[in-house]
Amino acid sequence: METILGFIKLRINRGINLAKRDAYSSDPYVVVKMGEQKLKTAFIRKNINPVWNEELTLYVKDVATPIYLQVFDKDTFTKDDEMGDAVIDLRPYIECHLIGMESMPDGCVVKRIQPNRTNCLAEESTCFWRNGSIVQRMMLRLKNVECGEIECEIEWRDIPGCNGLAELIKS
Repeated sequence: METILGFIKLRINRGINLAKRDAYSSDPYVVVKMGEQKLKTAFIRKNINPVWNEELTLYVKDVATPIYLQVFDKDTFTKDDEMGDAVIDLRPYIECHLIGMESMPDGCVVKRIQPNRTNCLAEESTCFWRNGSIVQRMMLRLKNVECGEIECEIEWRDIPGCNGLAELIKS
């Protein structure tokens, strides 16, 4: 049986220049999927630059399982319109934990991840220390849509009594 290694705290901060799916705007929300888990943000009425600042928590059984984000336009009488999607690969973030650095000052950059053809990064992403933990801030370019980006962050949380990422470090 698979055990839970820990939690990923995913903060969906905002959307930038999202696609218009209604006459002049959209009513966007984000659906997050990881394995069998599915969570979503609230929808923001009539805004293509929404600010969610919502924190979603996902449990992690396998660090190779990506996080999928899908943006939708909320519709009242018809099926919600798709507004693009993106994928977060946890492996570059987990590599920062495997380095084994402890107690660095807040704001210290541990790793920089460049956008490429295999990730959805719109610009360089940084993994940095904040309050004794590594946080990865990223701007994701939405795929399968004419425009739009999502700004978000991920942060690892251990489960009390479990080995968590320490088990990976031993391997």
